Amino acid sequence: MPPISKKLNSKNLIVIVGPTAIGKTALSIEIAKEYNCDILSADSRQFYKEMEIGTAKPTLSEMDGVTHHFVNNLSIHDRYTAGMFEIDAIKTLEQVYKTDDIAILVGGSGLFVDAVCFGFDDVPSNQEIRTSLIKELEIQGIEALCLELKEKDPEYYSIADISNSRRVLRALEVIRTSGNTFTSYRNKAHKQRPFNIHYIGLNTDREILYKRINYRVDLMVKAGLISEVKSLFPQRNLPPLNTVGYKEFYGEIDNKNDLEEVISKIKQNTRRFAKRQITWFNKNKNTKWFNINSNSEVLEYLKNILK
Repeated sequence: MPPISKKLNSKNLIVIVGPTAIGKTALSIEIAKEYNCDILSADSRQFYKEMEIGTAKPTLSEMDGVTHHFVNNLSIHDRYTAGMFEIDAIKTLEQVYKTDDIAILVGGSGLFVDAVCFGFDDVPSNQEIRTSLIKELEIQGIEALCLELKEKDPEYYSIADISNSRRVLRALEVIRTSGNTFTSYRNKAHKQRPFNIHYIGLNTDREILYKRINYRVDLMVKAGLISEVKSLFPQRNLPPLNTVGYKEFYGEIDNKNDLEEVISKIKQNTRRFAKRQITWFNKNKNTKWFNINSNSEVLEYLKNILK
C-alpha cells in the first residue's frame, strides 16, 4: 500500500475499517458527532434499500442525526461496481469539503474502501461476458465460478469475499475480457487524492469476534430476518442477494426443521468472511489498529493527528 496521502490541503478523510460486527458503525458515529462531519458508507451491502435486517444497517436512532451517504441509495435491481462507487464517493467528498474539513469513510467492503482511497484505472467491462457469467451462476452455482477465479487469479481469490457473487462475477468479467488478472488492475499506480487519509482499524481476539458475530446473527433473526428473506424470495437470483445472511436460506426457506442449521451456516460463513476482511485490511501498513472498546483512545489519537 502507498504511504498516507501527502498533505495537500486541510481536508481529511478518516477511514474506519475492520471485520464485521467489530463496532465500526458505533465508532464512526461517535467520531462524526465529535467533529460534526458526514459519514460515507463503504459497506456495499448497505447500499440496497430492500436488504435491511441482514445487512446490519445503522438505524435512524443509531445515526443520531449524523448524515450518512450511500445507505439505502440503490435497489437490488441496480448494477453497481466499485469503480462506479469511486466516482460517486469522490463527487460526494468534493461537495462535503466545500463546507467541512473532515469526512468519515466506514465499512468492511475492502474493494470499495480501496476504490475511494487508491482508485481504479480503466478496469475493463463487457456486457456480453457479464450476461454469460450470470447465466453460468444460475446454472452451475457459485462454486464452479470460484474455482475458475482461484485458478486464474489466486491472489485476489485469497482475499476477496467469494461468498458474494458480485465480487466473483466482476473479477471473472475482467479476466475474460482482458486476459489479465483482476489483481493486476488493483495493483496499478494509485491515484493521489487531494485530501489527507487517516486509517483506523478495529479488531479483537478471534474468540471475542466470533462471539460478537454469533450474537449479531441471533439479533438479526429476532428482528425479523426470516420474514425479510421470504419477502425477497422472488428476487433470490439477483447478485446482491447471493450474499451471507440471505443465500443460506434459499432452498431451505420452507423447511422449518432446517432453520437452526441455516442460522448456524450463516454464523459460520460470516466468520469466514470476517477472516478475509482482516487479511485484506492487514495489507495496508498505514492502518493504526485499536482493540474494541477503545473509542476514547481513537478520539485522542485523532485529536493529535488532526491538529
